[in-house]
Amino acid sequence: MLLPALSSLQEQVEQTALPLDVEGVAATRRVRAELLAQLQDYLIPRAKSLDAPLLAVVGGSTGAGKSTLVNSIVGEQVSRSGVLRPTTLASTLVHNPVDERWFTGDRVLPGLARLTGGRGERGELGEPGTSEDLSDPGTLRLVSSDGMPQGVALLDAPDIDSVVSANRDLSRQLMSAADLWIFVTTAARYADAVPWELLHQAIDRGTSVAVVLNRVPTEAMEDVRAHFAGMLAEQGLGQSPVFAIIETGLEDGRLPDAEVARLSSWLYSLASDAQARNIVIRRTLDGALDSLQQRVAALQDGIAAQTEGAARLRTEVDDAFAAALAGVEEGMQDGSLLRGEVLARWHEFVGTGEVLRQLEQHVGRARDRITSYFQGRGKAQPAENLGEALQSGVVVLVRSHGEAAVDTVSRGWRSTSGGAPLVSASPDLTRLSADFTARAERLVRSWQGDVLQMVRDEAAGKRTTARFLAFGVNGLAVMLMLIAFSATYGLSGAEVGIAGGSAVLAQRLLEALFGDQAVRSLSIKARKKLLAAADDLYEQEKSRYVQVLDAGVAPAGGGDSLAGVLRDLKAARR
Repeated sequence: MLLPALSSLQEQVEQTALPLDVEGVAATRRVRAELLAQLQDYLIPRAKSLDAPLLAVVGGSTGAGKSTLVNSIVGEQVSRSGVLRPTTLASTLVHNPVDERWFTGDRVLPGLARLTGGRGERGELGEPGTSEDLSDPGTLRLVSSDGMPQGVALLDAPDIDSVVSANRDLSRQLMSAADLWIFVTTAARYADAVPWELLHQAIDRGTSVAVVLNRVPTEAMEDVRAHFAGMLAEQGLGQSPVFAIIETGLEDGRLPDAEVARLSSWLYSLASDAQARNIVIRRTLDGALDSLQQRVAALQDGIAAQTEGAARLRTEVDDAFAAALAGVEEGMQDGSLLRGEVLARWHEFVGTGEVLRQLEQHVGRARDRITSYFQGRGKAQPAENLGEALQSGVVVLVRSHGEAAVDTVSRGWRSTSGGAPLVSASPDLTRLSADFTARAERLVRSWQGDVLQMVRDEAAGKRTTARFLAFGVNGLAVMLMLIAFSATYGLSGAEVGIAGGSAVLAQRLLEALFGDQAVRSLSIKARKKLLAAADDLYEQEKSRYVQVLDAGVAPAGGGDSLAGVLRDLKAARR
């Protein structure tokens, strides 16, 4: 039951994306990466094989003597050591030949490439031209040696304070994969901040720790060891074994056997005592499992911050395009579309003289008198030019408010920590889609077709009348569009200007054919259809921003899913 629960947790963590640079996201991303690494590198492999050899990771500060210590324990040079920094690049894992099967596959540290073969198979360590790339921190070099007891393996890790960031990250990853962490420091540096930061992580995660205090002057051994032991006790590591090594010369690049005898003996005792080895493994495993609750909680907080950040950015998009739609609606009703080119084409359609003067002076006269004027002209007036002018006006109106919405969103996103990187990564978000105008034109043409059909349907049975024949379906449809673009419906001629008068004239002409209520209903329906079409167009623009937000953002229930997996894990442990 434990393994399926851990696998489910790994799956949930992998699916958790943190793309928005909201406040605190760097720490949350680090928590996620470390949690995922420990699941992949330690918890799941260890749950699969509790009887696998104990993996002890040798870690510490630059120049602490880690590689020299490993070589001294094994009794041969299996890991490169020297004065140049950083010395350890590729990590070296030393194991007994009998335990080789546990490490050649991807059971532990699956993300590291394997290099097999020890000294003698491919030349001296690091010899140029060999197939071993010791400079790649993404490589795990496997060395089989009889100097390691069966049941325990040593992993020489990079420096925890290396000048190479990849080495520092790898060192922490390897520590998370360890059953036992052998921390190596020196008499001169045991109080440094960086080692203690890593020791605190070991404490928080319940990792079993042994400490090697290296290069201790003989005359200072008692004082240094006592002080260091007191520091360990204060930090909750008072039960950790401490091995002190005096400052001494090397023999063939290794420490004298007498100086590493206690540590070697302790490791051999773990290897030979299955119960003692199991105690160390179980302590670290339980500690790592115990730490999951707090670490997942931190990840859940990060997911919530992502969700809230995405919601804020989405609200900015919704508000901007809602304002754009409101602007289109206002522009349709304030008469602004009935000026300029539209007004000129309307005058062409109806004439600019006597009719408009009569309308302004006697707008309340019988509608038949207005209609008879057009019938008396003896021919229908073309509506195409007026229709095209209306189309251009509506496209400009929709586009201008769309541009305003895009500007508002891009400014709003740039001013937030979560949105600025999204705009920088997608410059297209700062402007309307390239085909926006073409789509707007298709939208208006489609709307004009709908209005034309509305007039056809309403005029059914009236097509033989003189009034209908005077204007035709196209002319009547254009008049209906004019009415839809004016808020002057029902006002008197004395209360409107020239543009409004044009709409009132169109209103009276349609009323002569269809009646007051029908014209009112048709104009409202036409306006709603255009608004709905404009809304659809803006929704298409909004989708570009929504897609950016949705790409990888954890769903709102992501935290709940993690909580459910933790409950399953707790039950499995019981």
